[in-house]
Amino acid sequence: MSSIKKVLLGLLLFLFPVFFLTMTQEFFTTNKLYLLSFGALALLAVSTVGIIATKKVNWQSSPLEKPLLFFLVACAISIIFFSPNKVGALLNTNFGLLGIFSLIVFSMYLERARGRTELFKFLRWGALLLSLVTIFFFFQPFKNATLSPFLQFLRNPAFTPLGGRVDLAVFLGFFVVAGFADFFGHRRKREVVDIVSLVVITIAAGLTIFRIFTPETAQQAVLLPPYGVSWHAAVEVLKNPLNALFGVGMDNYSSIFTKAKDVAYNRTPFWTVNSFNISRSGLLQIFTETGILGFLAFGSVLLAGINHIKKGAKEHLFFSALFIYMLAVLLFLPLSFSVLFLFFVALSLAPQQEAETKHFNLGSVLPLYVLVAIIFVGVLGGMFYLVGRAYAAELAFRRSFVGFVNNSARDLYDNQRQAVILNPFVERFRTNFAQTNLLIATSIAQRAARAQGQDAQPKQLTKEERQTVTQAIQAAIQESKATVALNPQKAVNWENLATVYRSIIGAAKGADVWTVSSYQRAIILDPQNPIYRLNLGGAYYNFKNYPEAIRLFEQAVALKPDWANAYYNLAWANFQNGSYDRAIQSMNNVLKLVDKNKSPDDYKKVLSELEEFKKKLPKEGDQTSSTPGELRLPEKPQPELSPKVELPRNASPEAR
Repeated sequence: MSSIKKVLLGLLLFLFPVFFLTMTQEFFTTNKLYLLSFGALALLAVSTVGIIATKKVNWQSSPLEKPLLFFLVACAISIIFFSPNKVGALLNTNFGLLGIFSLIVFSMYLERARGRTELFKFLRWGALLLSLVTIFFFFQPFKNATLSPFLQFLRNPAFTPLGGRVDLAVFLGFFVVAGFADFFGHRRKREVVDIVSLVVITIAAGLTIFRIFTPETAQQAVLLPPYGVSWHAAVEVLKNPLNALFGVGMDNYSSIFTKAKDVAYNRTPFWTVNSFNISRSGLLQIFTETGILGFLAFGSVLLAGINHIKKGAKEHLFFSALFIYMLAVLLFLPLSFSVLFLFFVALSLAPQQEAETKHFNLGSVLPLYVLVAIIFVGVLGGMFYLVGRAYAAELAFRRSFVGFVNNSARDLYDNQRQAVILNPFVERFRTNFAQTNLLIATSIAQRAARAQGQDAQPKQLTKEERQTVTQAIQAAIQESKATVALNPQKAVNWENLATVYRSIIGAAKGADVWTVSSYQRAIILDPQNPIYRLNLGGAYYNFKNYPEAIRLFEQAVALKPDWANAYYNLAWANFQNGSYDRAIQSMNNVLKLVDKNKSPDDYKKVLSELEEFKKKLPKEGDQTSSTPGELRLPEKPQPELSPKVELPRNASPEAR
């Protein structure tokens, strides 16, 4: 059995850096998580078979054993009591309970394996292969190649099997440190292959860092949450005694981020990002999501590693260098599954100490043996089933995008529905399925409108069409409300619900009131967000409730004084309300903010409309068309039906 475990460990170590599949929506981290999860379960299954076959349990104690289990329990407590979406917290690809469990199991097996140094070489070979891929794609070999829609990711200059350039830099940096520590820490003959691999990995790390600091385009720039807001989020947790002790819950960082950010955030380049799901510092995220209990538990893990360094820093330079490197990464860079993987690998390489091995003979007590066998097989079987079901949902969701690319509406709908059935606790599954149902309702209504001409009023739908539209609208609302129910603390979930309601204002009774209600909930959860206020103001603008629209647009301007579109909407709202002086003043502000060199069309448009405001004031009630580019007025909702469909009371955002 030990040889099988060693093969599994070596295979996992080699594959992890380069493993990715195009079978899921996110190619990289998702598949690494499930690779390690199935690998950890396979290791446990091999041990279970060994226990059943020999009727004995052999347990070798370790100094890291209790701290790691303490940390696992602290994470579980945080999820049970404070994570709104508990399955989401379990499956989170950056910092979720499934990932932590898999990493702990993996590291405990690796720590106890014979020949850990030889096993580590498998990971080093994987890192070397990753480095060669990095150097190859640095020169963008597929930049001008003709590729199928499913291989377009190969043209991305930022492509890496690890998923992101920051993770790539950390991963390669780990092996640069390991290489130099190995050279200086061991008195042995240096092999040419070791020198060559270190040079290749160092070159790849240098190219990655170069690209991080000199992106070719703005879209390729690395986007990291501000350190200040991350610190404020951690401080915000301390304001509630229970949150201070247990955190806000795993997979719930975005809810505290929106509370922690201030108006100054709107002056940063990140202001269009409503919320980050990660902290700038891995240690801060652990504290924020798991509280003092989780932070102390993780601190005990760090303390165990530090104790190893104290006992033999000179003799064990290799472990000391890697551990200090990972501690610095956790302090200054965001948490990710790759970072956690490297941290647990470093822990497993800690110098081994004499440990007592406990032996339990189950064969002497037959009922105990049968009970242990049933429990082990039942738990492992259940875990394989649940993890497999979650991964099957990811595969189905990916197939829905394939259907969309192939213009197969049936494949798009059926696969998204299948993903929701397999795993109804994933918020993005629900959100996308809501949009798909909304698209169905919109297409039927628009097709009916085109039947009598582009400018004609929509014709009466047939009974079957009206029933399909009603069902699609109800399904869109139901899925959006389900997303809110999974985590009502996330402002973006309320915004998605508001977007659905706003889209059906012309088709469903009561949707206007529900739109306002949902946007108000989003604003309460994210009070410093000017985009939500602009959107709510746009809804009032379409209702021709110009005083309320003006109030919301003014709030958006106050939160983001350099936002041209907020002033533009405020100008037209004042104009429609008859406040012409204020309209002219707001449009002058737009003119100051629009760069005539970068946006010449917008500049000319604003200049023309400003002159219209000054010279030719139209009668109240005249309608104006929306403008192209960044400067745009609120769009009218789609679809439009006459008469509007009546939805049940449980379609309202307040109904449960």
